[in-house]
Amino acid sequence: MMKIYNSDLKTGTFEVLDQITTGAWIELVDPTEEELEQVSRTILVDKEFMQSVLDDDEKPRIDEEDGCKAILLDIPTVSKENGMELTKTATLGILLVRDDYVVTIASQKTPILNDFSKGKVKEFYTYKKSRFTIQIVYRVAITYLKILREISRKIGIAEGKMMSATKNEELLNLLALENSLTYVITALQSNGAVLDRIFKGNVISLYEEDQELLEDAIIENNQAISMADLYRGILESMTDTVATIISNNLNTIMKFLAGITIVLSIPTMVASFMGMNVDLGALGTNPMAFIYLLLISIALSVLVAYILKKRNML
Repeated sequence: MMKIYNSDLKTGTFEVLDQITTGAWIELVDPTEEELEQVSRTILVDKEFMQSVLDDDEKPRIDEEDGCKAILLDIPTVSKENGMELTKTATLGILLVRDDYVVTIASQKTPILNDFSKGKVKEFYTYKKSRFTIQIVYRVAITYLKILREISRKIGIAEGKMMSATKNEELLNLLALENSLTYVITALQSNGAVLDRIFKGNVISLYEEDQELLEDAIIENNQAISMADLYRGILESMTDTVATIISNNLNTIMKFLAGITIVLSIPTMVASFMGMNVDLGALGTNPMAFIYLLLISIALSVLVAYILKKRNML
């Protein structure tokens, strides 16, 4: 999919165009070969250079080729595996083509760019390429913080279920959160290296207001790294704790079932002894024999249950 956006230099009006024009923002989402070829031919950027950005295994970095600067960032994506929600990362490429165009390339649609494409971002103009780039970088950092807050909420829910955990489902949920944090931390650290390089001022031209926004993005990114490290430590501790609790809870259940089995076996034993082909004397002909045997069975069961309870076995 290819869309072209432009902010009118005179009126500041944000509009969607049918043709690529100087100063425009070209958004490519999982582009076709024809779209890549069209963009490559129009803005004079090597097609293979743009295709390389679509590889989600590409690491965040800054590259330059024939006057085109490429800033690659890891952005968060959400997927479901085995019925569990997992946060992973994909590559977002920002191409600054000389002083003429901004091109964003991603293998899938990202909410990070939605407000830009709708013209809802304050002080966003397609022809202000440096500021546009820093605004994207800032929103990436903010998005990771939102994801970490959601992970924190899920950790709180998991803590509430810990004491009654008896299934592997709780462990699998914690494992999914831990895997998500691993992706997030790796992405934040890699993005941080890119931000530091941009901050040095040798990648794009930074004006005073851009510099302040970039500093905010770096602060938010570092804060996200600290939060992710904290949550990962909590999750590692919780995973060990939940595994122990599950084992203890299962042992308690097995101990209870074993005690119940012993108690319920007593009436069976009494009935078995009394049902043998032996002379029971007066008891054998007594019309109240069944009641007596029933009371004896109940009394013995209660006595054994009391003993087991005192020994914490029931």
